[in-house]
Amino acid sequence: MLKVCVIGMGPIGNRHAKLYRESKLARLVGVCDLRADRAEAAGAAHGVPHYRDAATMLAELRPDVVSITTSGTENGSDHYRPTLQAFDAGAHVLCEKPICNEIAPAEEMVARAKAKGLCFAVDMNHRFTPAARMAKRWQDEGRVGHVLFLNMALWIMNPAESSPWFHIKSLHPHSVDILRHFGGDIAAVHCFGTKAPGRSIWSTATFNLRFKNGAVGTLTGSYDIERGHPMERCEVAGTKGRIVIEDMWREATLYPAGDGEKRVYTNPVFGGMRDFEDTFRNRIESFLEQITAGATPDQIDGSGADGLAAQKVLDAAVRSVQTGQVIEVA
Repeated sequence: MLKVCVIGMGPIGNRHAKLYRESKLARLVGVCDLRADRAEAAGAAHGVPHYRDAATMLAELRPDVVSITTSGTENGSDHYRPTLQAFDAGAHVLCEKPICNEIAPAEEMVARAKAKGLCFAVDMNHRFTPAARMAKRWQDEGRVGHVLFLNMALWIMNPAESSPWFHIKSLHPHSVDILRHFGGDIAAVHCFGTKAPGRSIWSTATFNLRFKNGAVGTLTGSYDIERGHPMERCEVAGTKGRIVIEDMWREATLYPAGDGEKRVYTNPVFGGMRDFEDTFRNRIESFLEQITAGATPDQIDGSGADGLAAQKVLDAAVRSVQTGQVIEVA
């Protein structure tokens, strides 16, 4: 059984801690937060020692796995330091998205994991739903054929007024990861942003994308649409068929080319995914299963390298909005 610590005890950190407690593969042994009230409350809630200093916790408890669920500027700037501390303590890491809001620190995080021979994952939880897995299986079976285009949309209401790039950098690691999951690496981005009435940030945006394999695509996202409506849709089209995934886990449909008979996966009422928390559960369990099975760092599904690749696409999108130009992804 893997010993686990969580660093950053806001709502997401407490969700991670709860799911580790429920897992048969893990034993939660400690929690940490810079804020005394959060650390104490989380320790009491989860029945484990609490700390305000991550280095002290890591040295005393020596966990096998650490979840980094801190926040910071654009929800990512506080991931860097505790991630490196965890690697230096010999622990595998599951980091919340975005991996980091800046590229250079994210590159260092990935490099440190590689140098230490440790597994590094990012919470790209949208790829871990049964519907997404079914869609990927159809693709791997050759039912899509050569990919021609991909269209992605993701929107929620988030009224927070953070940096001008908060919506792009914080929400769309998920979107870009799904696009890369089905379409491969993205080569170039042309992004247009708009500000909804009363907003100071670029709260809605559309990305035009060119993939390295020659496919083309779009991504439309927003922090301006109320929840309660469908919030996510992914379309993957190729020479042999087209796949559409609705709302992460609700439904995946395969439309074979030239065939009026389609194939549908629908989330079951009994035994299926119940709510958004299950996406976290699936992602955490996948990481724990891979670590338990002895997966090597390069085998991790939704890896730190994947998180870095997504953030490079979003960095290019920001520069595209700033300049009005098509930006090649570094």
